[in-house]
Parts: sequence; C-alpha cells; structure tokens
Amino acid sequence: MIEYLVLISCIGFLAFLIPGPHRKYSAIIGWVFIVLSLFAELPFYFSENNFMYPVIAALSVPFLVITAQYLMADDERVMHLSRAAAVAFIIYAPFEYIPVLGDWLIGAVVGQIVWLLNLLHFSVNLADWNIISRNGFRVEIILACTGIQSIAILLGVSAAVPTTFRQKILAFLIVAPTIYFLNLLRNVFVIMAYTQQWFPYYPDIASNGELGYESFFWAHNVIAEFLALICLIVIAYGLFTIIPNLGKFAEDLYQLYYGEIRKAFGKGT
Repeated sequence: MIEYLVLISCIGFLAFLIPGPHRKYSAIIGWVFIVLSLFAELPFYFSENNFMYPVIAALSVPFLVITAQYLMADDERVMHLSRAAAVAFIIYAPFEYIPVLGDWLIGAVVGQIVWLLNLLHFSVNLADWNIISRNGFRVEIILACTGIQSIAILLGVSAAVPTTFRQKILAFLIVAPTIYFLNLLRNVFVIMAYTQQWFPYYPDIASNGELGYESFFWAHNVIAEFLALICLIVIAYGLFTIIPNLGKFAEDLYQLYYGEIRKAFGKGT
C-alpha cells in the first residue's frame, strides 16, 4: 500500500513540473499522498521503537494544511518548495520503481560496507545478497540504507531556486559523495554496534522483544539519527554558502510556516 501512496505522490509532483493551470492541484496531490505514506508507515516505525518518524508524521499535518492553502493562492514560496520535492522524486523514483537499479545500488552499498568492515578487521558473513551477519545477528540492507533518499532530498532543495551551472555542479559534489560516504560509515557503525552488542541498555524503552535489539535501537534509531541530523545541517549550510538565494528561500519558508503557526495559536496577525 505504501508503495502506491508514494507512487501517486510521485506522479503528482512530476505533473507539477508540466506548465499549466493544473500545477497547484498536482502539487497538493503530491503533498497529500506523501503525508499519507508517512502515516501508513507508522506501524513499522513503532515496531522498531523509532519515534522520530512518528513525530515527523504528526508535524506533517499542519505543514500540509499551510502548504495547500498557499498553493491555492499561487504563493511563489510553496511553488518553489514543490519544485524541490518534484526534483527529489525525479532522482529517487528510478531506484524505487526500477528493481534492477534499486538492487544494483543496494548491492553496491553492501559490497562497500563489507569492504570497510574488513578494512577494520571486523569479519562478517553474507546470509543473503543484502543481509550482513555476525554472532547470530543479521542486518538487512534495503534501499533506505543507501542514502539515496537524503541525497535526492538535498539535491531537490538545491534546485528549489534558479542556479548557475557552476552552482549545480558544486551542489552535487557537496551533497551526493558526502552523504553517500557518511551513510556507509553509518551502516558500518550500526552493524558493529548491533552484532557486538555495544549498547544493551534500558530494555524497557529500547527493546521490541527481539534478542539484542537494544543495541540496534541505540545505534540506529538514536545515535546514528542524531549524527545524521547534524551532518545534514552542515551540508545544508554548505549549500546556502554556494547558493545564497537558497538561504533567502529557507528564511522565507521559515517566516511563512512560523507565522501561520503563530496565527493558529492567536499570537500573530
């Protein structure tokens, strides 16, 4: 079901890129179905005791309401934001919907993870083509583990405002290789922490009933997520440096959404 929701969202955003009076409606469809897909994934994230994404899903509701309101008013800020989402989908969709591409990327990431682990003298086995095993613990590498989503999102953000050819090249070099390499390190850390049981703490909040899951929870859902957030902020700052208009765009978006939230709570005009 989730795949279909994301597919409809993708179609909506791609239709947004086609000139015409339909664009704002296409963008609204894109945003509505991406929010629905977030909620559809909640059972999975709750099963993993991952509370960051449920929080994102909750925050997406007021975001959606404000965005749809301003899209109907043809507001340039949310039109540019929708353009960023559309470009992100153009980058991400081939890997999601063309199995040979997605599997190729996953396989490449698995091979590089194993190579890095061997470089650290940390031996592992392949229980399957995309499942890394050690000490009876197994980690499956899926498309979400490749970093392609973060790469697509930030490249989409860099395309939200008009840029020169030089800015496009610099943005790609700042985003794609950096996130890809950092994501490999993230996977290496999670695999080492989980299979060696580095963090067997607080099972009351970190366990899902699976033996040893606590170490995966702290490594993947807490430490890696926190470090990834810091890295994304640093990369975003780099994008704002080479694309000054992007910083102005981000400030305009902040003023838009913050202002609407203040008005909703009766603290603004």
